[in-house]
Amino acid sequence: MYGCEAWTISKQIQNKQEATEMWFLRRKPWTAKKTNERVLNEANKRGSLVRTIRKRQATFLGHVMRRGKLEHLVTTGKF
Repeated sequence: MYGCEAWTISKQIQNKQEATEMWFLRRKPWTAKKTNERVLNEANKRGSLVRTIRKRQATFLGHVMRRGKLEHLVTTGKF
């Protein structure tokens, strides 16, 4: 997930990431024919990959906004 702060995540990409994450979790031997909710509970899953990416993006944006005027202008388009 290196560099995920700069990724553009559309709804389609988000759905694919969530589906891939669930696919990975289901590949564990104990996940045969179980619901997504049950798989997540058994995996003791507290956050998702998409949530982690969004959190890192928000953190990165905070760093950029505290930088100089040029970074602020490029990010927001405002002075």
